Amino acid sequence: MESALARAISSIPDPEVPVVTIADLGILRTVDVDEQARTVAVTITPTYSGCPAMEAIASRIVFEAGRQGYAADVRTQLSPAWTTDWMSDEGREALRRFGIAPPGAVGPEGSPGVRGPVPVGISRHVVACPHCGSSDTTEISHFGSTACKALRRCNACLEPFDEFKAI
Repeated sequence: MESALARAISSIPDPEVPVVTIADLGILRTVDVDEQARTVAVTITPTYSGCPAMEAIASRIVFEAGRQGYAADVRTQLSPAWTTDWMSDEGREALRRFGIAPPGAVGPEGSPGVRGPVPVGISRHVVACPHCGSSDTTEISHFGSTACKALRRCNACLEPFDEFKAI
């Protein structure tokens, strides 16, 4: 049975994209609650090295634990590297509802523990507009409001939107 503390930590919103939780984003790796010692060990993985939100996330975890009378030990795990494949379906849908195009699948090469050659193919990167659903969109800038997003425009409804890049 999941503890109230583990649920509270899982529901912490991402500081940069607050419509998704750190659990739905896939950066929350483990939450080990020791009820007797009143401690919690939490492991998080950044979306990319140097992600400025990690300090804020760690501080929020410590705060949530303290609110419930626990001491928190927050650890950052860099390997395996985070991939957008770790995002939950709920998180992807929350991004879309908010107006951010969710990332597509990276595939097995981006999955934890999978190594090997990176396949190269010729294909067109298609991103559906989260507002009208059209696949006729154009990248305006490779970097959007954060480094993990690109800025796009829909050629059908003319609305700009962020695309959460697949990693």
